[in-house]
Amino acid sequence: SLILFCFFLLQEATNPFEYSDVVTTTTHKSLRGPRSGMIFYRKGPKPPKKGQPEGALYDYEDKINFAVFPSLQGGPHNHQIAALAVGLKQAMSPGFKAYIQQVKANAVALGNHLMSKGYKMVTDGTENHLVLWDLRPLGLSGNKVEKVCDLSSITLNKNAVFGDSSALAPGGVRIGTPAMTSRGLVEKDFVKIAEYLHQAVVICLNVQKQRGKRYNDFIVDLEKNEDIAELRAEVEKFAIAFEMPGFRVSDMKYKD
Repeated sequence: SLILFCFFLLQEATNPFEYSDVVTTTTHKSLRGPRSGMIFYRKGPKPPKKGQPEGALYDYEDKINFAVFPSLQGGPHNHQIAALAVGLKQAMSPGFKAYIQQVKANAVALGNHLMSKGYKMVTDGTENHLVLWDLRPLGLSGNKVEKVCDLSSITLNKNAVFGDSSALAPGGVRIGTPAMTSRGLVEKDFVKIAEYLHQAVVICLNVQKQRGKRYNDFIVDLEKNEDIAELRAEVEKFAIAFEMPGFRVSDMKYKD
């Protein structure tokens, strides 16, 4: 399963190495490293077990290495390896731990505000960087909400929830908090984001009421929807107040 490496690295989540022989993680999300991944696997002798030959060894190494190269991956990208080393070094800093704790606090604030408006979150909340929003009680699908949010300059993605039969039109969306936390947003800012998400869902419900549930009917001329244009203007005005990591808007403006 996908593991939030930096969370358990900093003792902010349960350590999967106690329970799993193989652990995988992306490196470009909450870790904020290069677009890549890591695979961890057990090596050495297995613990004694009934019916197991004495001195048995874990045999993951060769299988995983062969599956990665030459089976699935070409030559190594050395710039990614270097960037990953930098990311892991940063993850050892006190500032990174503060960032991860804020990521979790922001996700909780986002989920709690949406639930206070009567919306259903899978697991009734969150303890990590993600909120999984169950849209089925509203009669909406995740692909419709994703589309309206995309047109409103809000990035999230459709996501299956338990019981779904389609990945193309799933019953939920997932919302992550690391990217905006990296731009300096705190809990009160994510309450504002929750309000924007609420507005997007209201727009979805209105459009669906007018055009029916078929996705192809739903998206007709959606780019011309005045409510979406108004929400997009609000979102962009809000977002531009938070500078991108590593860039200061004042430094990017042309100077005589």
